[in-house]
Amino acid sequence: MAPGATGRDGPDPSRTGRQESPEERADRRWSDLLQEVRVAQTGSQVLFGFLLSVVFMPRFAQLEQFDRNLYVVTVVLGALATGSLAAPVSYHRLFAGRRLKPELVEAAARLVAIGLVLLALTIGSALLLLLREAIGGAPAAWITGAVMGYFICCWLLLPLVQLRRRNGRGSPGNDRDRRPPTG
Repeated sequence: MAPGATGRDGPDPSRTGRQESPEERADRRWSDLLQEVRVAQTGSQVLFGFLLSVVFMPRFAQLEQFDRNLYVVTVVLGALATGSLAAPVSYHRLFAGRRLKPELVEAAARLVAIGLVLLALTIGSALLLLLREAIGGAPAAWITGAVMGYFICCWLLLPLVQLRRRNGRGSPGNDRDRRPPTG
């Protein structure tokens, strides 16, 4: 029965808050991770697919060498992001049936975190490339820097601030999944 769920005789008094076995916790964390990957992976794949087509556009030949190099960096970052965000699938295939779900979740979570960093860098370098062509070098760099700062705030600083407030200390530590009892 799920935590806080009610049975035929009412709430299960033996289960308050999120008291779950290690297997239940791993299953829940895996399910959560898959939902996160679905969102990030879709964006990564769409962006990467678009980037692959840019080199075949007639105007690509007119790019300055810096912009061509920036394009190459952007495509490589996009490939790495896509690979990192798809890696949990291969981990799951290799680990399936071996009773290694906690290890799977930890490894996949690290790869997704790396994939998100690579995705942010891909977006930033693609934005810089596009804005350099649209408005020129210096304004493009400032705008891209501001967008990357926004990503850092939304993807890292705000969650860390929330964790700090919740935990009453500066470091999230290893208790990211601990919940206080609600009973």
